[in-house]
Amino acid sequence: MSEVTLIINGQRVTASAEETILQAAAKAGISIPTLCYIEGLAAHGGCRLCLVEIKGTNRLQPACWMKVAEGLEIQTATSQLKEYRRMILELLFAEGNHVCSVCVANQNCELQSAAAEHGVDHIRWDYQHPLRAIDASHPRFGLDPNRCILCTRCVRTCDQLEGAHTWDLAGRGAETHLIADLNQPWGEAESCTSCGKCFMSCPTGAIFAQGDTVAELDHQRNKLNFIIQAREKHEWNA
Repeated sequence: MSEVTLIINGQRVTASAEETILQAAAKAGISIPTLCYIEGLAAHGGCRLCLVEIKGTNRLQPACWMKVAEGLEIQTATSQLKEYRRMILELLFAEGNHVCSVCVANQNCELQSAAAEHGVDHIRWDYQHPLRAIDASHPRFGLDPNRCILCTRCVRTCDQLEGAHTWDLAGRGAETHLIADLNQPWGEAESCTSCGKCFMSCPTGAIFAQGDTVAELDHQRNKLNFIIQAREKHEWNA
């Protein structure tokens, strides 16, 4: 497998030609923020938090999606990128109903952590206050679309790891929402195996375990990482 050399934040990095900028940066110890990305699943590039600047082009590129190339010069933490990331996070908070103090995922939420990391202590846009019904029809889990950021991590996990494809997105624009099977209550979705992988992959409190109260949620991310690594190493048959 061929290798390429590129420059990330002034640091010379060698990477496989099949790797993405995000993977190459991670191996070099350079952190790039993400929300919709999970190592081992197909990249989505939807949250846009991992946008980077590339010398020679005015177009920002998602690091989780774009492959490395010989001679690329990349910046991951310029003032422009920091402002874009802050704006993205503020828009996510304004679009949904993210009240951390009463959320099951308080102190265990990737959106909350990203906001703290990027200094988001207020929102510059009007809150949309959408009216979204909670789906508590499943015997083990619940769905709170008010806290969903449409990252599709649950969709890709259910499809690529469990092979059930229970989850998908429906609607357009501000009306886009998560659906189970043919837009029916989650508890009635015949394709659902109740494996819990979608729960493990959710970055917020959108998918929660029945009975969890404020700040009690544990996504059990280690279990999901173990499953992904075992799958990649072919340690069991899918």
